[in-house]
Amino acid sequence: MVRFENVGLRYGMGSEILRDLNFSLEPGAFHFLTGASGAGKSSLLKLIYMGLRPSRGLINLFGRDISTMRRADLPALRRRIGVVFQDFHLIEHLSALDNVALPLRVAGMKPQKIRDHVAELLAWVGLADHLDDRPSTLSGGQQQRVAIARAVISRPHLLLADEPTGNVDNEIGMRLIYLFDELNKMGTTVLIATHNKELISRFNHPVLHLEDGEIKLQPTTDKVVA
Repeated sequence: MVRFENVGLRYGMGSEILRDLNFSLEPGAFHFLTGASGAGKSSLLKLIYMGLRPSRGLINLFGRDISTMRRADLPALRRRIGVVFQDFHLIEHLSALDNVALPLRVAGMKPQKIRDHVAELLAWVGLADHLDDRPSTLSGGQQQRVAIARAVISRPHLLLADEPTGNVDNEIGMRLIYLFDELNKMGTTVLIATHNKELISRFNHPVLHLEDGEIKLQPTTDKVVA
């Protein structure tokens, strides 16, 4: 699903913030990504969803070398990835329901079916009474849940989440991780960057730990190769 070979990343002329990254995520894997603030977790996720290009090395995604792909082929590849950003990236003039519905509309699903699917998911994350609310009227935690619902609504092949529980209490946080876990059981490969050690301890998933620009694995399983 994802393979990094000797990948390094630097911004401008500075020193590398990520270096010599060598790891693979197999289809159906579920990993947590940890590391101190500034360790490069967000940058690593950006490399995977093609928000950044590496300074060196090879990144293979869905069996394709993304450095040699035609620009015209990238949108189709990105549609296979669900991303939960730290700053949400919600569209302000759209309601919560319409923000979450965007991936389904792009896929051509019928409007009534879209509303039923989206309403059910928003109810599950505790937003049944906010379907028609715009992002500016929602709290940070509510916006976070809308962003998560949008990322998972189309059952992506790969889900990347950057601190998805950072703006919610532990009860909602557990519910969101269970949502990711259920998505994983249906075949989605999941990588979640988080500082929440309590949540990590409740799930039996391996941890990729970023330290000094490199990845340490703790523990390894048959779904990770490094």
